[in-house]
Amino acid sequence: MKILVATDKPFAKVAVDGIRREIETAGYELVLLEKYTEKKQLLDAVRDVDAVIIRSDVIDTEVLDAAKNLKIVVRAGAGYDNVDLDAATAHNICVMNTPGQNANAVAELAIGLMLYAVRNLYNGTSGTELMGKKLGIHAYGNVG
Repeated sequence: MKILVATDKPFAKVAVDGIRREIETAGYELVLLEKYTEKKQLLDAVRDVDAVIIRSDVIDTEVLDAAKNLKIVVRAGAGYDNVDLDAATAHNICVMNTPGQNANAVAELAIGLMLYAVRNLYNGTSGTELMGKKLGIHAYGNVG
């Protein structure tokens, strides 16, 4: 079984190493397509794979038509907005996502953005210090 990891914005090296280890330990073959710039590269890469792991890459009818052996698309993230679910259903392809998979990164980014805002970094002028202030996080789901 061939599993394609396709992303125009590369995964972190540690993530790719972990994905590679899991796929190869299971006896499957990893096909890696990172930093591609043209859709044709994705179309060529999906031709003979059984599974695809993506991030925000678009999986539409054209991609699904090119993927003759494809059985599953896994979206590394919470949503499906970049995958044509109707076309996948018509091609009898299962689509899955990984909700909560990046919750730690999102929480860290939220804290970083709060500091960015309170310190007024966008304008490059003096911001507010947090000393003596209360800081709270109001969130829902895996991040909250």
